[in-house]
Order: sequence, then C-alpha cells, then structure tokens
Amino acid sequence: MTYLTGFGRPIGTGAPRAAFGTDAPTLSLNGDWRFRLAPSVAEAADGFWAPGFDDSGWAELPVPSSWPMHGFGRPAYTNVVYPFPVEPPHVPTDNPTGDHRLVFDVPAAFGAAGLGASLRFDGVDSCGRVWLNGVELGVTQGSRLPAEFDVTGVLRPGEPNVLAVRVHQWSAGSYLEDQDMWWLPGIFRDVTLLARPAGGVDDVFVHATYEPDGHGRLRVEGPAEARVSIPELGLADLPTGAAHDAGPVEPWTAETPRRYDLVVATGTETATLRIGFRTVAIVDGILTVNGRRIVFRGVNRHEFHPERGRVVPPDVVRAELELMKHHHVNAIRTSHYPPHPAVLDLCDELGFWVIDECDYETHGFGELGWRGNPSDDPRFADACVDRMRRMVERDKNHPSVIMWSLGNEAGVGANLGLMADWARRRDPGRPLHYEGDKSSAHTDVYSRMYASHAEVDAIGRGEHHGPRLPFILCEYAHAMGNGPGGLIEYDELFERYPRCQGGFVWEWLDHGIRRPAGDYAYGGDFGEPLHDGNFVIDGLVFPDRTPSPGLTELGAVYAPVRLAVRPGEVTVRNRYAFRSLGQAVLRWDVSVDGVVARQGSVPLPAVPPGESAEIAVPYEAVVPPAGEAWLTVHAVDRAGLVLGSGQAFLGAAPARPAVMGGAPRRDGGVIRLGAGEFEPVHGRLVRLGGLALRGPVLDVWRAPIDNDRLGPDPLADRWRAAGLHRMTHRLVDLELGGDALVVATRVAAAASDSALLTWYTWRLCGPGLELTVRVEPVGAWDIPLPRLGVRLELPAGLGDVTWFGAGPGEAYPDSRTAALIGRYTSTVDALVTDYVVPQENGNRADTRWLTLSAPDGTGLRVDAADRIGFTARRWSTAALDAARHRTDLLPSDRVHLHLDHGHHGLGSAACGPGVLPQYALEAAPATFTLLFTAPAASPPS
Repeated sequence: MTYLTGFGRPIGTGAPRAAFGTDAPTLSLNGDWRFRLAPSVAEAADGFWAPGFDDSGWAELPVPSSWPMHGFGRPAYTNVVYPFPVEPPHVPTDNPTGDHRLVFDVPAAFGAAGLGASLRFDGVDSCGRVWLNGVELGVTQGSRLPAEFDVTGVLRPGEPNVLAVRVHQWSAGSYLEDQDMWWLPGIFRDVTLLARPAGGVDDVFVHATYEPDGHGRLRVEGPAEARVSIPELGLADLPTGAAHDAGPVEPWTAETPRRYDLVVATGTETATLRIGFRTVAIVDGILTVNGRRIVFRGVNRHEFHPERGRVVPPDVVRAELELMKHHHVNAIRTSHYPPHPAVLDLCDELGFWVIDECDYETHGFGELGWRGNPSDDPRFADACVDRMRRMVERDKNHPSVIMWSLGNEAGVGANLGLMADWARRRDPGRPLHYEGDKSSAHTDVYSRMYASHAEVDAIGRGEHHGPRLPFILCEYAHAMGNGPGGLIEYDELFERYPRCQGGFVWEWLDHGIRRPAGDYAYGGDFGEPLHDGNFVIDGLVFPDRTPSPGLTELGAVYAPVRLAVRPGEVTVRNRYAFRSLGQAVLRWDVSVDGVVARQGSVPLPAVPPGESAEIAVPYEAVVPPAGEAWLTVHAVDRAGLVLGSGQAFLGAAPARPAVMGGAPRRDGGVIRLGAGEFEPVHGRLVRLGGLALRGPVLDVWRAPIDNDRLGPDPLADRWRAAGLHRMTHRLVDLELGGDALVVATRVAAAASDSALLTWYTWRLCGPGLELTVRVEPVGAWDIPLPRLGVRLELPAGLGDVTWFGAGPGEAYPDSRTAALIGRYTSTVDALVTDYVVPQENGNRADTRWLTLSAPDGTGLRVDAADRIGFTARRWSTAALDAARHRTDLLPSDRVHLHLDHGHHGLGSAACGPGVLPQYALEAAPATFTLLFTAPAASPPS
C-alpha cells in the first residue's frame, strides 16, 4: 500500500476551488453508512469496495463522524508529541483502518445530457482511499481540507451506486497535522455529490475592495463567457476578468458586516455568493482595513463537540459565534486548520476578523531539535504547498478572512517560503501570518505567543529587536481552568501603542469528552500511554459551551465602550473602529448598599469611532442612611447588549459607634464571651448564639489552579515543598483580658522553621463578636502565599447567601474587570464554578458584608472593617485539591466558608506569563477585622 507513504497530496482529485452556492443539482451523502474497523490495513476487509460485497454484518456509523466517539477505538490526546514513532513518512503497522460503505440512488437530474459530476469530501482524518461502483477514484490527505473527485462516467443515474471509503488513522499526512487536540479519525465533514454542467461555473474569485472615495472596486475571476451582476447596486451583465467601479457602497467590516449578493452566470449554471467590499493593507507598520487601524480582540477556535468530536452541528456553531459577539470578541484565528466552510459564512454574516490557518503543524519535531522537520524536507514541499493552495482556493471569497496563516508551530524551513510565495502570487490582497519564524521572513506581521506584558510594552515602544511590522499576539492569556489573569493590562497596551494590534486568547473551548457520569474526560482517561493530561481543557467556555468566569471577564475587557464615571458625569470613549454610538443609551442607577434608590437613562450622542464625549447623568443626590452609595452606568445598544460599564463611589454614611463591652469568662470546660462559646484547647469559636460552628482559623492554602500547577516553574510545587497545604497550628497563649479574649498561635509546616505568628483578638460588639486577626511572618518567606485569611465550618443548612461587594460572578485580584459593586444573592451551590478539573474557584471580591442563612432565618452574618474575599462550598479545600474530575467532589455535612484578607492572582503561567508583581500575595504583616453575628430564627408566619 505505497500510497500510505505519500506525502500528503490528494491523488486523482480535481483542482481546488471555492465553495459557493449554485443552481446545479447537489446530493448530500451524509447519513448512516455501513462501517467496519480493523486494527491494521492488513486486517481490513479485502475487496470491500466491490458493489456486490456483503456488508450485512457490519455496524452502522453516521457520516460525518469521528469514529472513536461512537465506540470504535478510543480517543487520544497529545499536545506536542506524536503518538507514534517519528520516522517520516512511515506510520505504524498497527494503523486503525475504518472501511465505510454507502449504497445510494442518484436523482434523475444527474443523468441529463452533458452533465458531469464531482464527489466532494470536506474533511477526512487522516487519509481516505475512495472507490465508486468498484472504480478507484484516488486518495486524499490533508484532513481538514476539501478534496473533489471527478465521477463523470462512473456515476450510474437510475440505479444503485456504491461508494466505498477506506480511512486510515495514520498516514504520511499525520506528520503535518500534529495540532494540540484529540486524535480523532473519520469522515468528519460533509460528503456531497455535485452535478457539473458543461460550460458551468467551475470556480470564482471575487476581488471586492473599498476605495477611499467610498466606492467599491470589483473584479471577478471566472469563466470567460460568464456574466456578473450585483442587483442591489444596479450592476448587471459585467464581464469577468475586468475591473469595474461598483459605485458608492457600504463597506464590510467586523463591526458593520454589510454584504451584497453577487451572481455569476453562464448559459448552463448560475453561482451565487455573498460578498463584502473591504481593503486590507499595511500602512507605515500598521495593519488597516478600509484605511483604519484595527485591534484584534480575538480568540483561537478549534472545532470540537463533547459528544461528536470533530463534528459540530450548525446550530451549535451559530450559537457559539453569537456568544462570542455577545462578549465583544471581534476576531477568530482558526486554530490550527481551516474550519468547516459554513463557519466562514457565519463569520461573514455576523462580523469577525478571521485569520484563516493552514492545516499544517509539525510541533513534535521540536522535541527532536527539529531534525527531519517536514518544513525543510524537500519530499514534503508539494504537500505543504498543496495544503496552502486548497485552503486559499476554498476560502478566498470570504470578506471576513483578512489574513492567511501558513500554519502553526512548524519550525522554519524552505517549504514555508514556498507556501508563502504561492499565496502571495494567488492572492496579493491579504497579508500573511506565521508565528514560528521570529524573523518574519515569509510574513507581513510580527506574531508572538504568550509574550509577557513587559515584552509587549517594549515592542510597542520600539525597544525590541523584532521586525518593524504590525505586532499581534496570535496566542496569549492561556484560558486554562481558573483564569486567565492580567487581561486588562494587555488591553491597555494594545490601546497605548498603535503597532500593538491585539491578539487571540488561547482558547475558546474546553475539549472535554462527556462521560456517562456527567463529567468530562481529558488526556489519560482513555488509557493513552502518551498524553498531555488536561492541557486540552483550556477554554473560555466549558465543553457544553457554558461561559466560564474567564469569558465574562474577557467580555468586560473587550467591551467596545469605556466609561469613566464620576458623580454626575460620565466620559464615554468609543473603542469601535467603524461604528458610532448614536443608537446606544446610558442606563444609570444610584444604589445604597446595593439597593437601587434612583435610576434613569440618557441617550448617547453619535460619538464617532475612536472618540470620546462627556455626558451628564442627572441624578438626585442620595444621602445614605447607612452603608455606601454608588452610581452605576451601563452603555446599552438597541438589542440590550451591554457595551461597557462603570461605577463611581458617591459616599458613605458615618460609621455608627460600636457598642463594645463584656468580659470573657471561663465556664466549666468552655470560655464564654457574650453569645460566643470557645473551646479551651485551641481557643477556637465553636458556638455563636444558637449556631454551632468550627473556627475561624488562619488558612493560607488554596486548591491549586492550573496556572499554579503547570508551566516551567510551577508555583504549586514550591507551595507544597514549603508545606503550605499541611500547616500545623500550635497554641502559644490564651489570655482572658479585661474586655478581650486573645489567642496567640504559631502556624507552620512540619520540617520548616518559617512560620506565621497569629493573634486572634475577640471582643464583644453589640449582639455579635468582633475578631481582629494579626499575622506576622517569621523566618524565610521567598514565595507568595496562595491566600491569607480564615476558614470556618458551618451547618449544611445555611445554603442561601447574600453579600454586598463585587459580583455577581467570581473575581480575583487580576481578573475583576467584570465585577461591579452591588448587593447579590445566590446559594452555596451556585457560588461554585464547576471547572472540568476541580481547583480554587468561586471567590467573591471586595465584600463589605455577607450572610449565610437557612430558610428559617438562622445563620451567620459577617461584616468586614475593610474589604474581604469569600468562598463558600460544601467540600473542604483538601477535597477540592484531591479531586481530578467533577464527580470526585462529594458534598460534606458542612459549609466550608473562607474569609480572605488577600488572595494570590491567577496569571497565565500554565502556558504564558505568571502573575504580575502587583497581584502577587507576598508574605507580609497583615491585620484585618471581622464582625460575626448570628441572627435569630424568624418567627413563624
């Protein structure tokens, strides 16, 4: 089977061409096929392609599909390394081989005189050998690229036809497809039979530019005899090949995705396309569209579904792109291959800047010092160019595609130059991208992955050695687990420096595979001998496409309107490049302790793109009888989408003097102070009024997030080496003073002489107890703390939570742009974020007070003299730390409450920069004060 050692080219296929609508007949061959999986080529069914072959004993498999998602074989995940020995172009003998058969009838229309036919596969992973009616049509490689076979004369209208496809999991093409994702073989995109009339429209290339005078310029490459028309613009009967002034047009942009219907017709076929007029250019080192600088507020998008693998239903695709728009994502990098062709139709319609990336990555060769890398292997030259060609030809008519990418993480080499040269000749109207060559020898932009804030700043200032080209971060802010942190600081750099034109967060989606128990599998859960664990769980949305807190934060950072709110006035800054704000309004409210006292709205003037305006907010002053008053303002568009938010502190009522007094006393085996009862061994509070509890006790440990656990120098390893997860508390002194109970402790890890000396000072304060915690580090502390606060355990019935502070979602020091000060209600269960891999989550920041209560009104209220963060869960931090999947977490009979004076930031260290210095929680002296009150039960109604 020598074709298995080919170098990735389709054999016997027609020339690649664009995808477009046509009035020629088509027949979808999607549906249930007969299927048999063999462990190797030698063990596959001989002669299965013959029309008379008996497949009655075979299974059924839907096409499109990834066969491991249907119980045939198993998924496997690697990020970088190849899951087979690296000896290009050879692949293992044990090469899972799936034979597919379909019997289908051809409509009579396909039998018309002079009508040819073509068989199109939009995606076969990784290699397909195709027969129709026993005739071998050829072989295709290039999994995420289309292949067409001419079946004229082989197709049999009016009688059953037999299509047979042998798909091999591994092929020579696999060496070119080492992307960070699950290895999932199968016919995973559409299979279509296309009628091809003689003298039809075989291909179309639309060049539609937007000129400075507001006119469109149109040139259409197509059949010489074809005529072109755009009815809406009054253009008709235009010849192909020539340039035409289309007159005044509305340009296409990601913010204003205006499209026009274009028709290309011959005497035998009419093709229809939806086009947009736009011009992409690099001017003085700045990437522009229609003459204006753009900023990529983007994400990297893979194609994945938790139950179907590489097959994503159209309604799911539309919903996820609409979710992106709702969170102000304006750009998509198609990591790391061209998407299903319908995705780009939606990008044209909804409005996204797209970097369309070639199906090319050889990352595993980097582990071998790039020895034998196909990027510089002449044997792979044709395959590399072929992959570039098939992508460009398929997607060339999409206005959303403003840049081609040669691929990802494929090192450097002559073949990348050949790919770039071909693309420039074919389509000079789009710049080229490739991150792997730091010299940008073959590209038009300077692209980096995970450059730190400091490096981006240096590039923006011109103090970096990189080429003087537009700079983008094709990957940044690794969205793995709880994170990323530091998004707003990147955004500020993109605004500060014209040459720094944004980037693409890695990545959009967690690639978890749904399991019957309701959780999600990741690398290693299928027994793979070589895998990269949960590194595939690194998205802004969970596998079911539910937004994570990271997406909520990103939406606030990417917001197109910035509001600087002051009492009575708002500075509105329009961050759009092309849209004014004339259709938006400012909605405002004044609240006291989170309860709205005044509200109203103000229409926004047509603030031009890139400009600002001062807007008066005519609210009446509110004197807070207690607590704090805040002015909150949202810019909202006609559809109700929030375009930006801001707040201003208006003032606070004078603090009421606390009623202090009361002396602690020993009472048998307990110590009493007001309504509080303490045990004498550790000096800990065990009861407050009628409420039984345990704690509070100093706590510095959090269940490490992925950004703590991974990266070149995992912080969690240093934390564990220091014993922060196993701290011991020793009672040093317990003193009953005149009006205070003072408990002194030494908190340290076994085998360490570093410690946190901690004093708990309890005083009676009205009906509650005031606690002041003072912490003094001693010894060598050369690592930041995960957290600094106290933890306590409460009865499980306290399931309702109300707080005044930042919300409504979780927030951490370097990820809190989306959090606004207000009064919020939730439940203990709803406070938890169910990350696929359990880890620290759910912190609510800047809390002034909170209550946890039972239905009868009993519970606990905590007031903070300053601001605290809090989390409440039904399992301990130790249980959260030990869990590897959601189903490992079993609710305990307690609510575990954390009240934090400080928390270490999130950063992006799993694959990028760590926590910025200002968000690191260094071990330092600290004091914080809390007031605990236990409300009585409500009287029965």
